[in-house]
Amino acid sequence: MTEAYLGIDTGSISTKGVVIDADRTIIARSYLWTEGNPMQAARRVIEDLGGQIDHDFVRVMAVGTTGSARRLVGAMTEAAVVKNEITTHAVGTTFLHPDVRTIFEIGGQDSKIICVEGGIAVDYAMNTLCAAGTGAFLSSQAHRLGLEVEQFGDIALASKRPANIAARCTVFAESDLVHKIQMGYSREDIVAGLCKAVASNYLNNVGKGKKVVAPVVFQGGVSKNAGVVRAFEEALGMEVLVDSDGHLMGAFGAALLAADAAPAGVRGAAPGASGAAHSAAADAARPFDFDVAEFEFKTREIECGKCSNHCEIICVYRDGEVIDAWGNRCEKGAVKTAR
Repeated sequence: MTEAYLGIDTGSISTKGVVIDADRTIIARSYLWTEGNPMQAARRVIEDLGGQIDHDFVRVMAVGTTGSARRLVGAMTEAAVVKNEITTHAVGTTFLHPDVRTIFEIGGQDSKIICVEGGIAVDYAMNTLCAAGTGAFLSSQAHRLGLEVEQFGDIALASKRPANIAARCTVFAESDLVHKIQMGYSREDIVAGLCKAVASNYLNNVGKGKKVVAPVVFQGGVSKNAGVVRAFEEALGMEVLVDSDGHLMGAFGAALLAADAAPAGVRGAAPGASGAAHSAAADAARPFDFDVAEFEFKTREIECGKCSNHCEIICVYRDGEVIDAWGNRCEKGAVKTAR
């Protein structure tokens, strides 16, 4: 029996999941759209991952969650670890690239930069107001051009003279895009200009004041766009590394943290390992039940009126029972849960 660990990264646009084995190798992966319903998206990812592994030989011993809905999905899965995206992306990336110094991450609606020294994240920044440097911006412009966003990379690489498109914000960029179309710019030059605008916006806003030091690793869904990768390399004058599983790095980092949180007798055991101590620890640990997708989860927001804070408390119910709650700023708003 191989002990494994599950990581789930639930974002506003997409939900990612991986299962890693005791050697920290990904043995199952899933990437699905969140579609405004993180609970349902998490269920679908869990079902997808469960269908990729042989349950007679693999059992998941711990779960880690991250992303904007990490607390909610953590309650659903009884996660051993619930961590923010900065931590999980740094953990996952430094595991694969121990010498990494700068991490770029661009997702559907947010983006971040993480500065690393000695394998530890020492500084970071995230976008706050503008979406011009995110995947959602590229998707909306692809729709305007009658293209699939997946086509952007190859089209951009065919450009010889990328159009200069304003990158200060989404509104200006869209207005400039229309202007360039009306002026007769080629599709290749416009697409390459959009990719260049994303890289420029990211460096001038998210990366403002940060020293970009090589090696640089680029991840998130936008890292699959070869046009944006080239735009970064040209702007920085250095190579930008992209992993085949870079879009899953948050989930991978969450799975690694879950492995570290597993029982000592199970953690780090090699597949097929034997021994009385290992067997006792493995038997004592309760494996993750992939049938969690069949449970009925609901959330409810209540306002606590027990003090002047009037906290908005989120309660998560499983089969009608409160399993987790958060949002209170003092003990008066604490909610008794089944956990």
